[in-house]
Amino acid sequence: MTARRAPSPGAEAGPTDAELPHLTPPQRWREWMMRVEAIIFAAREPVPRDQLSRVVGRDCNLDLLIADIREELKARPYDIMAVAGGFQHRTRKAYADVIRASSASLPPVADLGTREAAVLMAIAYFQPVTRTELSRIFGREIGREVIAALRQAGFVSAGPRSPAPGAPYTFVTTRFFLSAFGFQTLRDLPDIEMLEDAGLLSRRKTADEGDLAPEGDEAD
Repeated sequence: MTARRAPSPGAEAGPTDAELPHLTPPQRWREWMMRVEAIIFAAREPVPRDQLSRVVGRDCNLDLLIADIREELKARPYDIMAVAGGFQHRTRKAYADVIRASSASLPPVADLGTREAAVLMAIAYFQPVTRTELSRIFGREIGREVIAALRQAGFVSAGPRSPAPGAPYTFVTTRFFLSAFGFQTLRDLPDIEMLEDAGLLSRRKTADEGDLAPEGDEAD
């Protein structure tokens, strides 16, 4: 009598078959690991948890699954990190200098000047924030070209309209901002008190009435 062969991972499974009842528990877990890692590897942006949950069984603990994947990646130069509300492959920091040395011709994430970087930092902490409020924070006019540069880089987008006179647009950071700077959520930003102590930002300035004219009805 010929022994029946155990099914191989992925066999007899449709593209949307998440439960994989035909596999043994170890095979099922391995297939879920491969599916999740493949999706994260192929994605250009962090993959949300709910998207990964669609390819694993209802009883699968996604956190444990990703922990097992990360355990297997310990000997590799990359890891899976929680970024911007999702998961993404990231090269380990120990290899950053090597990558920079061998990829000098690659463009950076964004070529921001000191002023643009400071305004981006203010938007991240005070969002949703209008251009007039940004001008009050820095004590000088923040031009539309600065906002335009940040929007072109993909770091900020238009937020809800402000209740201030004229209902100007506010500005908020994007998921790409979180991903580019390695933050999972805005709660991962450095403590604002540290920036205030360094004289980089001041929450008190935003509470001042200021003497700037109301902004026009436009999204810079």
